[in-house]
Amino acid sequence: MSTAVTADNGAPAPTAPAAPPPSAPPAAHPPLEGSARIWGTIALAAATFMNVLDTSIANVSLPAIAGDLGVSPNQGTWVITSFAVANAIAVPLTGWLSQRFGQVRLFTASVILFVIASWMCGLAPNMTMLIAFRILQGFVAGPMIPLSQSLLLSSYPKALAGTAMAMWAMTTLVAPVMGPLLGGWITDNMTWPWIFYINIPVGIMAASASWMLYRKRETQTKRLPIDSVGLALLVIWVGALQIMLDKGKELDWFHSAEVITLGVVALVGFAFFVAWELTEEHPVVDLRLFTRRNFWAGTIAISVGYGLFFGNVVLLPLWLQQFMGYTSTQAGFVLAPVGLMAIVLSPWVGKNVSKIDPRRFATFAFLVFALVLWMRSNFNTSANEATIMVPTIIQGVAMAFFFIPLLTITLSGLTPDRIPAASGLSNFVRITAGAFGTSIATTVWENRAALHHAQLTESVNVGSQAANNAIAGLAAAGLTPEQGLAQINRLVDQQAFMLAANDVFYASSLLFLLLIPLVWMAKQPQTGGSGGDAAAGAH
Repeated sequence: MSTAVTADNGAPAPTAPAAPPPSAPPAAHPPLEGSARIWGTIALAAATFMNVLDTSIANVSLPAIAGDLGVSPNQGTWVITSFAVANAIAVPLTGWLSQRFGQVRLFTASVILFVIASWMCGLAPNMTMLIAFRILQGFVAGPMIPLSQSLLLSSYPKALAGTAMAMWAMTTLVAPVMGPLLGGWITDNMTWPWIFYINIPVGIMAASASWMLYRKRETQTKRLPIDSVGLALLVIWVGALQIMLDKGKELDWFHSAEVITLGVVALVGFAFFVAWELTEEHPVVDLRLFTRRNFWAGTIAISVGYGLFFGNVVLLPLWLQQFMGYTSTQAGFVLAPVGLMAIVLSPWVGKNVSKIDPRRFATFAFLVFALVLWMRSNFNTSANEATIMVPTIIQGVAMAFFFIPLLTITLSGLTPDRIPAASGLSNFVRITAGAFGTSIATTVWENRAALHHAQLTESVNVGSQAANNAIAGLAAAGLTPEQGLAQINRLVDQQAFMLAANDVFYASSLLFLLLIPLVWMAKQPQTGGSGGDAAAGAH
């Protein structure tokens, strides 16, 4: 019950107009229309594609880079590690940076700095300078993906938000597959600096168009204090974790004192980071987002699913190139169709994600992923290109139904000012899960191959008729006994790594099935009557 305030003479005192509550979210800008929306989508998609492409394009060029700069292949891997570490640190800072500087200014600056860093990478005279510029490139790339999501959602009306997410998802799905293929072609036909120079025209176009279209739609900024302790802890634990994941297999994991030290630093740093950020008034990363059921359920589902997907994306071309005789270009050709069905179906998914429960779409995606990996678990060394390509084409269906519904669930119910922080945090968890997936898949593959090799070689002995016949046949072909045994060992290796790959594919298939209940732990996002809000509260 309220009471009237009176002046000393008994008359009612004049009242000041009520101030808006401090927690009221700022008003959202109206959507773009016509050609402005089309060009905005192209600019944001181009920047995202360039960013995601750079995470994988250098992988196949490492031998050329290492040889040209006069370092060992192991030192050359720091070209990948340095980018990944800096990027992983920068992505969760997106929410804080966008509140401090504004989403449009931050995005445009990130793209421009990315172009400059790419140019400097191509000009690097030695490995030390290349790693330094890759660190800069990875750090400035951090805010680009979350902010491209946020700006794209603000460009579309609520009823078309699912279509916006479909456009965004297509770039993030196709780029990782295109990276090795394009990187291999550039390295074979040009020189390795061009894998960085190709970013320059794309980045200039994306930055110019984004600034022209969005500069009058800048978000509100706040003079937030710098959470220096939280930032320092983030750098320590994320850096230690990423280096551990990248170097673990090379150093034989926890048999190495260096890996153990990095693991302890990452674990202790993470514990202190969580405790600090949950009690800090202006945290550099908003961990309170995990109190929202849809955010944590969606983030875990999309991250674990992406980790399984990415681990197998890395494993398949390794198996093809190392044990099936494929070149980098041939392996890229076999994997390239993965984006076809995704490109065809993503617009339909985006259009209908507001009409159909996105949890049903995500469940369907996990079922298709499980089917694809089960099909791959039945591969053998006689598999031809068509056999290998069929599951790859089907996988595109799963990819179309994977990102958009789970992003819809993750961002549901959030106000526009919290979208960059939520997108940055969920993308950080997803990228980290991808690193885990790659390390675990390749390590398990090699460990299972060693086991299968030991089991298969038990059959190669003096009492084995098959082994004796094989050695006799090789001897008849002109091979010495030592050469014959070496040839048999290569065949055993080929079979062992094939069986190990089948084990990884089969286990991944089962894990996708186990993820389905997690999706249903999220609440169904609210939808509107006419088309609804496909991003479920992302506006």
